[in-house]
Amino acid sequence: MKGEVQGVLRIACFPTFGRRYVMPVAAELAISHPSLRVELDLTERLADPVAERLDAVIRIGSLADSTLVATRIAKQTRILCASPAYIQRADVSLSTADDLRAHRLIDKLHGNDLLGWSDVVGQPLGADQTVFRCDDFEAMCLAVSAGMGIALLPDWVVGPDIKDGRLVQLLPELSALSRMQTDIHVLRALAQPAVKLRVFIDALKQHIGAPEIWAV
Repeated sequence: MKGEVQGVLRIACFPTFGRRYVMPVAAELAISHPSLRVELDLTERLADPVAERLDAVIRIGSLADSTLVATRIAKQTRILCASPAYIQRADVSLSTADDLRAHRLIDKLHGNDLLGWSDVVGQPLGADQTVFRCDDFEAMCLAVSAGMGIALLPDWVVGPDIKDGRLVQLLPELSALSRMQTDIHVLRALAQPAVKLRVFIDALKQHIGAPEIWAV
């Protein structure tokens, strides 16, 4: 690859995704390439790489028609999960999605969340059913781990905890539905990205792997 990896690499993405998956890659690149500096905007909003002079943004979900160039880096799958303690304590069964109406649920407070509980249970959650609402995936994961209730979260958030046994996947057949799955892309404005961005995208894809390191 021609050119030197240098200058300022400006990336925007979801906070939890950035902390867990972008930061390790950014740190490794900064160490390997002393002339490279990184600015990471951890945000729930849909950052605009053109207006905000970003090299790229990482977006999850359907892409609106635009002039941005998309590079697919991974797949996201929504997973229904709870802690072993919650499952043991719950006095109601959970064999179908309809049974979720009798459980305590954890919900997203706001933000660019493409799939909500109404897509699973067929109606918005009642006020007495939502035990915890938050706009941060990391906090929601902590709430599930603490046994507060059941959550519907991306596998890149809860996959490692499920694989380690700290959380349990519920109704796995739900995750197989097409509406529970979407792609993760790196979006950029320029047709030909700078060397620093090409190196970042390649390193991020390698770090995530195929299948993804969070896959259950």
